[in-house]
Amino acid sequence: MFAVVRTGGKQYRVAAGDKIVVEKLAGEAGESITLGDVLLAGEGAELASVEGLTVAAEIIAQAKGEKVIVFKKRRRHNYRRRNGHRQQHTILRIVSIGAADAKPAKAKKAAAAPAEGASPAADA
Repeated sequence: MFAVVRTGGKQYRVAAGDKIVVEKLAGEAGESITLGDVLLAGEGAELASVEGLTVAAEIIAQAKGEKVIVFKKRRRHNYRRRNGHRQQHTILRIVSIGAADAKPAKAKKAAAAPAEGASPAADA
């Protein structure tokens, strides 16, 4: 099963076991988090309902990205500025994709219940 989640203003297609690098999220390495903003879910070519669907993930590490050089210059004014920037990232491992409050036992109970109005003595 796969899901498309939104975090940090970007969208990611994830499946169980995937590792992704997202904008910095609060938490320490080893903690579990839940990504609740699921936009799309499916299995193969079939799409599934996304109501109540969440993605469970584990924080692997808090890291920094590659350095980006910011260079400003104004010609003929002897103006040059050079700065570097390293963006903060969180590396996640997707643990599972599923409903936050799934109750499969209720569906089984409804299928096993006898029809209304029928009594066990009437069948005999």
